Amino acid sequence: MTDTAFETQSIDRGKAKGKDLDKERCLRFEAAHSRSDCVIVQPSRSEFALAASGMIAAASLICIQERGAFNLALAGGSTPGPVYELLAEDPDVDWKRTRVFWSDERCVPPEHNDSNYRMALDTLLDRLPQSPGIVARMPGELPPEQAASAYEKTIRRFVPADESGIPRFDLILLGMGDDGHTASLFPGSEALKVTDRLVTADYVSKFKAYRLTFTYSLLNAGRHLLILVSGASKAITLNAVLKGPHRPNALPVQGVQPATGRLRWLVDADAAQCIKQ
Repeated sequence: MTDTAFETQSIDRGKAKGKDLDKERCLRFEAAHSRSDCVIVQPSRSEFALAASGMIAAASLICIQERGAFNLALAGGSTPGPVYELLAEDPDVDWKRTRVFWSDERCVPPEHNDSNYRMALDTLLDRLPQSPGIVARMPGELPPEQAASAYEKTIRRFVPADESGIPRFDLILLGMGDDGHTASLFPGSEALKVTDRLVTADYVSKFKAYRLTFTYSLLNAGRHLLILVSGASKAITLNAVLKGPHRPNALPVQGVQPATGRLRWLVDADAAQCIKQ
């Protein structure tokens, strides 16, 4: 990934209304997604959250205009929380035509504090003026293999597939851990080798627990993938991922390489501090 391009982007919501705002945000989204493997660096965490929410909203406008619906897969962890809070306040997202999914989940009930669904419920879904067209959470309370199989069927039911037969999400949000994991694809994990399923359950020895996760097959079929990275604790790993050799077994986020879609990294200055531009 040594040919990654870098740019700094500032998002100014302004006071435009209606079609002018729609056009402005769509153009901004298209400009930010004009090159492969682009890394957009934001100077602060607040601007990082604002940029991320703006890109998601703009993507929704484009996808709904082009295909009549917006199939969105949310990320878990702590990084997206402020992004979701801003997104909940955005008046331009047509939630009735938005279908909400998750790219990974802990094997816990939906009300559990560790649940990615619970985090999104608190920061986004419960704050919306109208309910999304579909909210399809991963059933973490079920036995892991049963939950993974059930979720794959749900995805196939609602997300249109391409000619290969793999459903294509319009936008998949991901994060990156200090160890280079993304979704619940962890270093050395058996899930990294799965090619015959879209969703899999994997035992993560680091946490002594099962996780549910999209596989590379599903991730890399996405139209747009946005990886959100924030915080100084991830700086060394981010530099290794972007500038080092390709070692997806050790740094699973490197295995996110969409076949025909577009991959973007949105990072704050703390996370970007070790990158040699």
